[in-house]
Amino acid sequence: MTARILSGKQVAAIVRDEVAKRVAALAGGGKSVGLATVMAGEDPASQIYVRSKHRAAEKAGMLCFDHQLPADVGQGQIEGLVRTLNRDPQVDGIIVQLPLPPELDGNRAVASIDPAKDVDGLHPYNLGLLALERGRLHPATPSGIMRMLHHYEIETSGRLAVILGRSLLVGKPMALLLGAKGVDATVVQAHSRSRDLDDLIGKADILVAAIGKAQYVHGSQLKKGAVVIDVGINRTESGLVGDVDFDSAVEVAGAITPVPGGVGVMTVASLLANTVTAAELASVD
Repeated sequence: MTARILSGKQVAAIVRDEVAKRVAALAGGGKSVGLATVMAGEDPASQIYVRSKHRAAEKAGMLCFDHQLPADVGQGQIEGLVRTLNRDPQVDGIIVQLPLPPELDGNRAVASIDPAKDVDGLHPYNLGLLALERGRLHPATPSGIMRMLHHYEIETSGRLAVILGRSLLVGKPMALLLGAKGVDATVVQAHSRSRDLDDLIGKADILVAAIGKAQYVHGSQLKKGAVVIDVGINRTESGLVGDVDFDSAVEVAGAITPVPGGVGVMTVASLLANTVTAAELASVD
């Protein structure tokens, strides 16, 4: 029997519809919702991501502010722009598109965002609130995964969740969300230095693959019936593939996300949800 396919497209459509209704409700009270992106350089992948975010935001009824900066922009200039956006009442959410050119410090740029407008959920303040199981602006990709697990009624309590990767974008916040009270998974965070990685993968009830290595996980490594969440987006000669070899994994797993059409579309939907949440919180203040 092949695995159940966990379609991110289906869930993302629901989230986008919810966001559009929330945006409309705010508009009815005279409050617009604005999303600003800041990008430096001409990285093709980043340009695609930014365009997709703006298209989705505009469809949801949001105002979009696109700031494209040259690759040789200075650190002070990019942080100055972010501080200007912090003060702009039309802007509810700010995204600094990463990675920035190597001469720039992405962490500093993100830290210059007002935490109340940090819709990527990567500001140290918001990450700290996440660790305390507080706050509402969580990193977009992990938030999208949690929404998918909830939508498909995937049981997490008491189950062993193995996360491959420890980045601030996915791995670390994913571990916090899966281990939080009410979710109650037993979390193991694996990485390049982990010993007996095959053994860990083989024990996972829930496997989150977020290491950026094309088709790293094979079906033969999986526990039969495991839930496999593939975060990877790797460009190969044959097209986009995940960190999991889908063809072999689908014959062993109980449920699996496809690439594309899985986690990636949920990331954008979660960014929109964070933006309207930031706007709602600002309207209360």
